[in-house]
Amino acid sequence: MIPKTQPFVPKFLYGTAWKEAATQSLTELAIVQGFRGIDTANQRKHYFEEAVGAAISVCIEKGLVTRDDLFIQTKFTFRHGQDHRLPYDPAAPIEQQVSQSFASSLEHLGTDRIDSLVLHGPSRGTGLGPDDWASWKAMEALHDSSKVRMLGISNVNLDQLDELFQRARIRPTFVQNRCYAIQVWDLAIRQFCKINGAVYQAFSLLTANRAVLSSSQLAAIAQCYGRSPAQVVFRFAVQAGMLPLTGTSNAAHMQADLEVDEFTLLDAEMEVIENLMKP
Repeated sequence: MIPKTQPFVPKFLYGTAWKEAATQSLTELAIVQGFRGIDTANQRKHYFEEAVGAAISVCIEKGLVTRDDLFIQTKFTFRHGQDHRLPYDPAAPIEQQVSQSFASSLEHLGTDRIDSLVLHGPSRGTGLGPDDWASWKAMEALHDSSKVRMLGISNVNLDQLDELFQRARIRPTFVQNRCYAIQVWDLAIRQFCKINGAVYQAFSLLTANRAVLSSSQLAAIAQCYGRSPAQVVFRFAVQAGMLPLTGTSNAAHMQADLEVDEFTLLDAEMEVIENLMKP
């Protein structure tokens, strides 16, 4: 049995969605540049998980990293989020779909364990239904087996999150949402995570907030530090307690993203950014 030890959690994740044929080369590049957290999903519609695994294998074979150096996160995705390339039998009970998807992920990623397994969004828009609880219990069983070290949920609203935390035997360690500045950077969910000891993972910090990136206030802060507006947004996220994701395909941008620990924003600057798009 794999020892149940807590893996390290990096300060930045590299997101592998929407990269298709470039997935392997870009994931390799991200690892070479210094990323040690890799986010993927067993959802062929938007991810190429097998190519992510190929990149990890190449980097390990080259001696760039060991498996223990990496934080690997993948997801179980319900049928409505998939296309025809399913990693499970759609006629099987949800519990079996989770097991089949997970077994497929282990094979794709060339590993015997997953550091974080995330439910890729509830089965419905409001509340949690029977399929959500069946999938979560199956994920809890994988956690019990030590094949999964931490659990998470993504694309979730506050009511669903509250229900999950109230009723789950094993609560999520991670909550991953698209983070909009116009929603005060998902403030309500972030506050819930802080109170309940979960880590908020933020994706689309740049692509969902183009107006922020072009704002004069952010430009002025960036100029003060000799940094780019994107670096300031990522630094804001880190200081605000988020675990940011980036999916850049540019090596220079990858390096710049990892340099956000080299400067610290003032409290007043944090407040300005927090409220840039506040309604």
